[in-house]
Amino acid sequence: MTDTTDLQVGDIAPEFTTLDSNGTSISLSDLISKGLEVILYFYPKDNTPGCTVQACDFRDNMERLSSNDLVVLGVSKDSEKSHKNFIEKQSLNFSLLLDEDLELHNKYGVWREKSMYGKKYMGTSRSTFVIGSDGKIKFAKYNVKSKGHVDLLISELGL
Repeated sequence: MTDTTDLQVGDIAPEFTTLDSNGTSISLSDLISKGLEVILYFYPKDNTPGCTVQACDFRDNMERLSSNDLVVLGVSKDSEKSHKNFIEKQSLNFSLLLDEDLELHNKYGVWREKSMYGKKYMGTSRSTFVIGSDGKIKFAKYNVKSKGHVDLLISELGL
């Protein structure tokens, strides 16, 4: 399989430019140049139980997050159509980024070997990064739990 390197607090966040589910180009450098901080979270699959819990948790805390100049961006390898359906079905109030070619997953080290019932396979490690307006990683956590993760994040960020 592949070796991955964990990004650490203080590392320069890997730059990205990709499309969201509306076809809008989203660039990390554009967001941080506006003085915004970015919560970039990776999740395995749209409309699955754990991913829905996590996305709805971000949705329900969006007012608190956005009032602190934080932008939330979700990333999975799902299609534009799948993202649009997930956003509509769950009334999500943040963008989901397209990464069908796994470029972002690989840059952030979240495409990893996983194991289920003794079978090894490659998949998305549920992970979250907070990128400061200086382009440096302020928070990095791999293999997060979907339930309660946003509360932990809010606590870690002192919001």
